[in-house]
Formats: sequence, C-alpha cells, structure tokens
Amino acid sequence: MERKTVNSPAPVSLRELTLRISSAITAARGLNDVWVVAETSDLRLSGGHCYMELVQKDDGGVVLAKARAVAWANTYARIAAKFAAETGARLQSDIKIMVRVNANYHPVYGFSLVITDIDPGYTVGDLARKRNRILAQLQAEGVLELNKSLPLSPTPMRIAIISAQTAAGYGDFINHLYSNPRRLRFSTKLFPAMMQGEKTSPSIITALEKIMGQIDDFDCVVIIRGGGAVSDLASFDDYELASNVAQFPLPVIVGIGHERDVTVLDYVAAVRVKTPTAAAEFLVSVMLEALERLCVVGGAILDAVSSKIEGQRRQLAYYHGNLPAYIRNIIARQHILLGRQTAEEISASAKRIIGRRREQLNAVGIFLDAVSPLATLRRGYSITRVNGHAITDADSVASGTLISTTLASGTIESVSK
Repeated sequence: MERKTVNSPAPVSLRELTLRISSAITAARGLNDVWVVAETSDLRLSGGHCYMELVQKDDGGVVLAKARAVAWANTYARIAAKFAAETGARLQSDIKIMVRVNANYHPVYGFSLVITDIDPGYTVGDLARKRNRILAQLQAEGVLELNKSLPLSPTPMRIAIISAQTAAGYGDFINHLYSNPRRLRFSTKLFPAMMQGEKTSPSIITALEKIMGQIDDFDCVVIIRGGGAVSDLASFDDYELASNVAQFPLPVIVGIGHERDVTVLDYVAAVRVKTPTAAAEFLVSVMLEALERLCVVGGAILDAVSSKIEGQRRQLAYYHGNLPAYIRNIIARQHILLGRQTAEEISASAKRIIGRRREQLNAVGIFLDAVSPLATLRRGYSITRVNGHAITDADSVASGTLISTTLASGTIESVSK
C-alpha cells in the first residue's frame, strides 16, 4: 500500500521537471546573448550543424568548466565564413574563441550552449599574445638572437631539410632548388617531421636532434611547410620548439606558410622567407652571389696572369733578339779572359817548372862538383899527362919524356928521369 507523507508536495514527472528547468533558463536574465571565452574541443560537423565542447582550463591545464555547444547549420555557415575571412583559418578543436551564446536546456539532450555569433579578432589576438609571451621568455633567457647571429656559409650547398615527406611545399622546394638556371649543385637530406597538430613541436625537435648528430655534414637547416590556416600554423608558436631553433648551432632558414603568416620561428631563425619556394630561391641567390664573386676574382687573376705572361713574353722576345750578340760578347770576353788566364797560368807554370829544374840542376852540379877531378885536385892531388894522356904508371914513361902535371891551380911542365 502506497504511503503518502502528510503535507508533501505532489510529485511531478521528469519531463515536467526538465521543462521547468528549460523555462527557467530561458527566462533567466544573463543567460542569453552572452559573450563567452573558451577553448574548443571535440569539434565535429554533422548535417551542416557544428557540435563541440567549450572548455575553460587553468594555467596548469586543469579543466575548470565544460559545456556542450552547437552552432546550427544556418548560423555555422555564417560564422565559419566570417572566421575564415579574418583569420585565414577554419573553426577546429584546440583553439581559443570568443562566441555569443544562449543557454539552452533540452529535456532529452540536457544543457548546452547555442552559438549565435563569433569574434574572430579574439582568436587572432590570443595567438599574438601567446607568441609575444614566448618571445619575451626567450629574450629574458638571452637566446632570442642566438641563431640570427650565426653567419651563413657563403656557399650553403649542404642542406638539412625538415618537412613532411609528402608535402607539396617540400616538392616545390626541391624542384626549385635543383632546376636553378645555372645548374648549381646542392646536396640535400630530408629529416621527416609532423608539420601540423599537437605532435608538430616534438617531431621537429626530434629531427633537429638527428641533424645535430650529423652536424658536420651540413651548412644550414631548412624548416618548410606550405600555407594553411592560422590555426594550422599555431603549432609553430611553441616555446620548446622556438628555444631549440634559437639555440641550434647551424643557421636555420624558415619558410612556413604564406607571406602574411608569421610564427615564433620567424623571429628566432637566422633567415625568414615567406614560402618553401622562397627558401629555395634564397639559397640559389646566395650561391649565385658566391659564383659572381668567384668570377670576379677569377677574372682579376686571369688579367694579372695574362699581364704577367705578356710582360714575360716581351722580355723573352727582347732576349731572343739580343741573345746572339750577347753570347758573342760573352764568348769574346771569355776568350780574352781565357787567353789572359792561360798566359798567366803558362807563365806561372813555366816558372814553377824552371825553378824545380834549376833546383835539380843545382843539386846535380853540387854532386858533380863533389866528384869532379877538380875537386880531387883541390884536395892536393894532381894529374900527370904525357901527350894529353893521363899517366897512372911511372914505369910506362921513358926517361927524358916531357910530362905535364895539372894541379888544382896551374900546370907544371917537367922531364922524367
């Protein structure tokens, strides 16, 4: 048996209660035409309608509030076009937006916010504010200008490329680089990376770490990505990525998006160009300048060498014309010198020979003098001759024979007995 509490209110159906809530929300002040700032999440399209969750987080990423939201088809077409026209981006998850909403409660689907308008300027401003905070932090750490201060090689031929391998921007870069009109040679190596979404920053940092392991093989790094929505490029406004690029020891060339697109990397990289094709054009132009300088220097060297050769050729012709007479003069002088030298040498040689012969004759003379009869006579001996013949035996001389006796000094005539 059903029990009833005395004086208790009559129960209502759940539908009745939800209708009361819906009516209360509709009639409540401050719940309609309210501008709300939030971050989008789980955004999806169905039947032309746009469904999403609006989320508010604290600085640590903790969710403080969350509500389902919808932009009906006719409203979504209008606000999506408005957002794209001002930001160059499409509405998607994980971006901050400012929207005008009406609070709504449905008996079946519960509470939600119905979006009626959007302020694209807030999203653009939020990206700019985030970018400025990152730049200020890098400036405070003293690394903002590090990569910009690195000198680019005058011949940046060895290039490390960070890009999505199948991206059209990468193909444009390679085609433009290798089809340069002067057929300049480049060496490129691709380090594939995610270039969109939340994995962009860690993927590019990983590619930079791989390049660091081969750093001596490259002159510079090129980070390229084709154009896209502002929100597509928001991944490049990341502190960790910007810090790694700013402190990388090789010059980094950034060619991301279109000319109007700007990210934090554009402020920290050594060189910023507007597109991947412009990055290739920049490298080709640097090489052409180097080639021009080389041609100028080569021309100067050629002129100097040609002038030197011409001078030597003239001098050689002069010598060729004057060489016979020069040689004859030399020969004549040598003849004179040789004759003079020969005469002097012959005279000196003759004097030396005569001197040696004189010394030899003197020695012979002394010897002969020592053994000559005269020397014997000077020692007291004498020579007796008969008719000019020396007599050695007295018995051979007859008595009364005229004899001649030779002394050391003088001759004595006598008769033998």
